[in-house]
Amino acid sequence: MKKLFYLIVLISLQNCSQKKEVTMITQNQHITAKNIVEEINKEVKHYNTEIIYKFRYENFDCNYEVFINDIPCFKQFREARTASAFEINQCIFKSGSQKLTFRMYPAEPDNPTIDKFTENTYLSFQLKSYDKQNKEAEDIVYQKFKTPVTTSKDQYGNTVEKFIAHGKTYYEGSFTFEATVPYQLQGFDKMQDLRKMDKKVLEQKLLAKYQEVWQVYNNKQYDDIARISFDKLKDEFIATYENKDGIQEGWDNTVTGLKTDSFEMQPLKDYKLQFLADGKLVVLMQTSLDKRLRGKTAMWGKYKIDERTRAVYFYDYFYIPEGETEFKVY
Repeated sequence: MKKLFYLIVLISLQNCSQKKEVTMITQNQHITAKNIVEEINKEVKHYNTEIIYKFRYENFDCNYEVFINDIPCFKQFREARTASAFEINQCIFKSGSQKLTFRMYPAEPDNPTIDKFTENTYLSFQLKSYDKQNKEAEDIVYQKFKTPVTTSKDQYGNTVEKFIAHGKTYYEGSFTFEATVPYQLQGFDKMQDLRKMDKKVLEQKLLAKYQEVWQVYNNKQYDDIARISFDKLKDEFIATYENKDGIQEGWDNTVTGLKTDSFEMQPLKDYKLQFLADGKLVVLMQTSLDKRLRGKTAMWGKYKIDERTRAVYFYDYFYIPEGETEFKVY
């Protein structure tokens, strides 16, 4: 009788184990964790001139987010006054006119309670590029942009400039720029506009897909993780002309935290639905105003290295192709 009991338990455990590893991802079925680097490398082309576009920025008394062609490209929620640069090729899908949109939020150093812009607030951008095949050459500068101001005269007749949104709690603006690249990515033209769906139906379907992908990460199903990561990584590395070593490093970074014994997915909570790519993509984002979480995806996990807790955020975007009914991952 004991042998029968142990046999039943063993079969049950095997079944549970098999169910845990059942593949739920149907896209990119030819991709696995073992071949993803090689398959992406096949798609990347190299050119005599490999232009990388970037924006030099300065922000003063504000935090902000940047979207290129309505795709999240950069965010600054840690420093209210800083200057640096960020590259944008990963958000450029083909040559021609591109659109930068910025969303600003009040912030001051050492003043976490500020909720309105100061008169001196500003955000500026300078579009530049460099040639990855000729790093000795100087950067090319194309155009500059700075947030608008109002002007007036003080009692002495001097011109006084003030940020156009001073005293307000939010400001959004945009401008266009030209970019020329040697590649052309598929983009999102053949995807449904999710803004046209019934909101309740959309949220129900999206949350079900989120739970599915959440389990893929939680179960450490590396082949499935490779399948949902393939399209975005492929586009990014095509756009940045990456070599095989760089592609390998990018894939390793995707799964580094998951490979630790301490990795734990965090519950899906405190999120808001956000449309991207003119409604072709949708994502659940954190609603927290904590600078460690603000502007980050609701799909995330924690792990420990050297007794320090670290977070990993999974920036998966969801779409439905034209003529289909189920979500896929980008």
